[in-house]
Amino acid sequence: MAGDRIAASLAANPHSDRGDKKRVVTLGNVRLRDQDTNEIILIPTPSSDPNDPLNWPQWYKYYMATVICLAMMICNFLAAGPSIAMVNITMEFFVGAHPGRNPKLFHEAVAKVAYFFTTCALMQGIGNFFWVPVANKWGRRPTYVFSYLIYFASAVWLCFERSYGGFLAGRVIMGFGAGAAETIAPITIADIFFLHERGTVMALYSSFLAVGVAIGLIISGVITIDHHWRVIFQVASALVGLVLLIAFFAFPETAYIRETPPNSDDSSSTGTPNQRSSTEKNPTATISDPESRRVGSSPLPKKASYLSTLKIFHGTITHESFFKLTVRPLGLICLPPVLWAALVEAATIGFLVAMTSNVEIAYEATYRFKSWQVGVCFVSALVGSLAGIPLGGWWGDKVADYFTKRNNGIRDPEMRLPAMIPAMITAPLGLVIFGVGIEKGLHWMVPNFGIALLNFAIVQGTNVALVYVIDAYRPVAGEITLAVMGFKSLFGFLLSFYTNTWVQQAGYLNAYGTMAAISAAVLVCWVPLYFWGKTIRHVTWGWPVIGYIHWSEDREVGE
Repeated sequence: MAGDRIAASLAANPHSDRGDKKRVVTLGNVRLRDQDTNEIILIPTPSSDPNDPLNWPQWYKYYMATVICLAMMICNFLAAGPSIAMVNITMEFFVGAHPGRNPKLFHEAVAKVAYFFTTCALMQGIGNFFWVPVANKWGRRPTYVFSYLIYFASAVWLCFERSYGGFLAGRVIMGFGAGAAETIAPITIADIFFLHERGTVMALYSSFLAVGVAIGLIISGVITIDHHWRVIFQVASALVGLVLLIAFFAFPETAYIRETPPNSDDSSSTGTPNQRSSTEKNPTATISDPESRRVGSSPLPKKASYLSTLKIFHGTITHESFFKLTVRPLGLICLPPVLWAALVEAATIGFLVAMTSNVEIAYEATYRFKSWQVGVCFVSALVGSLAGIPLGGWWGDKVADYFTKRNNGIRDPEMRLPAMIPAMITAPLGLVIFGVGIEKGLHWMVPNFGIALLNFAIVQGTNVALVYVIDAYRPVAGEITLAVMGFKSLFGFLLSFYTNTWVQQAGYLNAYGTMAAISAAVLVCWVPLYFWGKTIRHVTWGWPVIGYIHWSEDREVGE
């Protein structure tokens, strides 16, 4: 869409001809292209405030996206990376447990050591039931800074911890701090990028979500060649500390209260751009008390100084209670589109977690690979993830834009869903190929190809699904992401906990064949959502159980 011209900002209410005097709820369907010129309309409508993140220079927005992706990658670096040294970790914490000399004790010990990784993954999801409300109530910046401070402190602690109980406690605390970036990143992206730009940037987010696991396994494996496995935590501590410094000194607040004109009627969507912009409210700061934001109450604000951006807290974003912000994700998961997106994450990322929890044992038994060799095999995951970026972002945007043009410029979130087709094919195929390769002892490149296909599907498919539900329920993007990621973390925890037992009893072919069938059944559900998703969204919004989680007007974002 590089060749598209950007139209002047319009009131993008597709239902303005119904006589509505004020838009209260955004459910995804907006006018994205001008009805007369077919030019792209900027959604949300940017204000005239230079502190509005939508007005930041494009290069600065992509700098922010780069920092977000770096934080994403590092948040998963220690979550899965040390699992590549599962055998050595087991033998250190349980003296006498050896895969050759005492296999029974070793397998029992491995199940206990697996808690280091499963509980960390679980806390990455559960912890966000605290972090996301904090980000929505008080801002993204304090969330990044304090979560990474906890992450850094726990990483340094685990460099020296020798007891099993202490190490497990450290991993639990680490998961609590590390998971915030995973869920806050989509909110931040939605803060600074327009609707027509989000797909591509979200693809980078999804890719680094998977790349973080692969990079962690590769680097951790290389470290174990000549160093003790604890060096993994020393290297990771330095990386986490670097991200913490960047977050504090070079990551400003991105939350911005965006208000719609008080009389957003038909005239607002049919007047000239100058007439429309004259009705906007000019905010006085990036975050301020919504009650104090009135037309003409203050002159146009100046660009905030660098020192002022270093403040951790900038004010309250919403008047919604912290309790409501916390419980809303539990209600959102009842909405069919959100539940489907959560299942997509579980049927791709969840199965990758299961794969990584078992991969060293599988490759050691089948190919006699050492830890570093298993780590290097995850270069295939990097290749698959990078290949998924254009098809999850650029391609998803192109597909949605094609159907938007056919619909007279009105964008429905479901118009992105046909882009799910590549992931619908590659996710089940990758799981089957991995299972067959290990079960039949085929060349090690066969299961590696399966890993590449699964990581491609993670970046491509989960990005399309997540952007779809964020577009549909944008005002509560944080709670939406939490509902999706929290469900994925819980599923991944349960699956990784039972993967080794499942594989031992059923074999790799049957276990991963079953995962492939589940993945295919979940991913193909984009078809009914494409045809009936809009109706489903509007009908389910009126369900009694959903009534409590309806958002307040100060959460609306002008879409």
